Parts: sequence; C-alpha cells; structure tokens
Amino acid sequence: MSTMTATSRSPELEPLRAKSGWIIALGVIFVIAGIIALGSVVMATVASVFVVGIMMLIAGVAEVINAFQVKTWGRFLFWLILGVLYIVAGFTTFENPLLAAALLTLILGIALVVSGIMRIILAFSVQAGMPWIWIAASGVITLLLGLIILAHWPVSSLYVLGLFLGIDLVIAGVGWIGLGLGLRSHSVA
Repeated sequence: MSTMTATSRSPELEPLRAKSGWIIALGVIFVIAGIIALGSVVMATVASVFVVGIMMLIAGVAEVINAFQVKTWGRFLFWLILGVLYIVAGFTTFENPLLAAALLTLILGIALVVSGIMRIILAFSVQAGMPWIWIAASGVITLLLGLIILAHWPVSSLYVLGLFLGIDLVIAGVGWIGLGLGLRSHSVA
C-alpha cells in the first residue's frame, strides 16, 4: 500500500470527506465572490474598508470595556483613550471610506516595500547551502509590488485593496474546491 493511500484512508479525514460537497460549495462561493470583487474593485475596496472599520469599532469597544475592568491599575485613562481612538477611527472609516482606503493602501505599500527588502536581506544571509533564490525572488516580487502601489498612490487606493481581496477570494476558493475534490476522490478509492 502506498503512502498516499495510507494517508488518504486516515480516519481523521472522515468528517471532512463526509462534508466534501459543502467544502466544494464553499470554494465555489469564494470564487464567485472573488470574481464579483474583481469585476468591481472600487466597491470591493470600499467593502474591505468597512470591514476594517467594523473591526476597529469592535476593538475600541473591547478596549473601553477592558479599561473599566482594570480601572484600579492606574492606566485606566490610557486604555480608555486608546479605546475611544479606535472607536473614532472606526467611525471615520464609515464617514470617509476613500480616505481610509488611501491610508490603508499607503500602509500596505510601505509594508510590502519593507517586507521585500527584509526578505532580500534574509536570502543573502542564508545563501550558503540553502535554496536562497526562492526567498530572494519572493523579496524582489514583494518589493516591486510595494513600489508599484506607492508609485501610483493615491490613485491606487481606489483599486488595490479590492483587487487583493478579489484575488485572495479566488485563490482561497480554488483551494477549497481542490481540497473538496481531493477528499471526494480519495473516499471513492
């Protein structure tokens, strides 16, 4: 019996095999949502900004609640102000989603540039006996992507977040579909 057959018959995978149809359906929904996002990247950008705003509101409320839980600690005012700032920032994303998208895209571009540079440095520091070229290539691609975003900023803020969201949804959907089909084909074997 091959290793693949032994692995595919693993009892831990039986609950997943039983739900392979649902996993495939989830993947199809992701792919459809990704295609819709790619068809309207500006709307997808606004939607992703709203999600960030919601997360900021939730985090802000949690910080305020936490501040009241530890008010005897002496840092009550600090935590309270932090929570209020999160709440204000969350509401600001709803008031002006394009400004929020511009700021998030700027931060994303800077983060990609820094990450790319760090990967390139890492690649050249581990090159002896390691497959460093893949790390270097990843760093160069990430660096170039960040530079492209920054070179077209602030206009890129209208579409970059939505584009990334759409691509991520399609790739995740294809992954779920592949998993579901793989589970289904191994359950027949």
